[in-house]
Amino acid sequence: MSESEAEPQRAPLSLFEGYGIELEYMIVDAASLDVKPIADRLIEAESGVIENEIERGAYAWSNELARHVIEVKTNGPVAGFADVAAGFDSELQRMHALLAPMGARMLGAAMHPWMDAARDFELWPHGSHEIYDAFHRIFDCRGHGWANLQSAHLNLPFANDDEFGRLHAAARALLPILPALAASSPIFDGRLSGFMDARLDVYRTNARRVPSVSGSVVPEPVFTRAAYQELLRGIYADLAPLDPEALLRSEWVNARGCIARFDRMAIEIRVLDVQETPQADIAIHAAIAATLRTLCAMDGPAMARLRALDTQALAEILRATTREAERTQIVDASYLSALGFDGQPRCASDLWCELIERDFTRDPLYPALHGPLEVIRDEGTLSTRILRRLRSLASGPGSPASKPTRETLRTVYCELADCLRDGRMLRAPS
Repeated sequence: MSESEAEPQRAPLSLFEGYGIELEYMIVDAASLDVKPIADRLIEAESGVIENEIERGAYAWSNELARHVIEVKTNGPVAGFADVAAGFDSELQRMHALLAPMGARMLGAAMHPWMDAARDFELWPHGSHEIYDAFHRIFDCRGHGWANLQSAHLNLPFANDDEFGRLHAAARALLPILPALAASSPIFDGRLSGFMDARLDVYRTNARRVPSVSGSVVPEPVFTRAAYQELLRGIYADLAPLDPEALLRSEWVNARGCIARFDRMAIEIRVLDVQETPQADIAIHAAIAATLRTLCAMDGPAMARLRALDTQALAEILRATTREAERTQIVDASYLSALGFDGQPRCASDLWCELIERDFTRDPLYPALHGPLEVIRDEGTLSTRILRRLRSLASGPGSPASKPTRETLRTVYCELADCLRDGRMLRAPS
């Protein structure tokens, strides 16, 4: 192709001119709900061949590291959140139709409640599996921190260094309280984990052989491309003795909770647990985007306060919300001030109510998207609603035992699978 025939280079999108959304789901046996590693068969049933990714118009399907996980995503950035949940629902309906003859179905929520990560994990064996092989060789992916994680990713564009700096400052500030909206993983190994967002807890240490890969999950205060490349060089150097072929020498190896993708000029937020229905994910993403927009528009002194937030202090808030989700008491006055509020302590659920009221309620899309946010406000995160369902099924008084019966878990998670199929939220028992 001659240079004149080549496609013109597209200018990068500016802040909030587009959104990329990725949702990961488990494939499970339709009867037992045990994980079923057949993502390759699902892709083959749709496209005729086994591929790492297939495009279906405005959406795409792709594999993940574990063979029982499938990702559904927007096929490139979308201009806004209108009708996106309906689009995801349509893709999921197609998947359900293809999986039914295989005796399988889809399941939402961020962790499988009884998967044996060592026994049941199967690594994706097709296409560019060399990268997955390298992860497995270096980190041993037969653990919940690799084998049993389903997340939702929100990608937000930036056009230049100034926009990157503003967006990265805003995202790292908001990241610690995201589990207060999105926690959906209170159980794994058949037990109550003690964490409302157990996915984040196991994710935090899954790369402990090379600690710089994930750092404190909350990213460092890096606000220019040059400084970010310096951070990446440190990660690459730490990996080099274990990765002599440099298979992992790419931006995506950074496992912090939000990372820069300069190859697509976007920041990817990766700490969100996937929900029981895309309607909930999209509402959460829209609320997050609204607050990030407010934070990015701060004036000089306010932006300086945002950028000055200490990484370890933010990490402590994240560890607290990982354990307590919406019940977390936010007591750091400098943090609250940086978000634009007085320094009086408040629980994370109240803080989110204030953020949504300030940043999102005047959005034209709010009337169409607020329903799931009201369920979260009134009945708690999906983790809270799962635990309340288990409690309602417990035979004895008080809270459920630390290890619910398999049948009790299956009852609640069958309901979760039905929510994904039917496009509705799991409600707490009355």
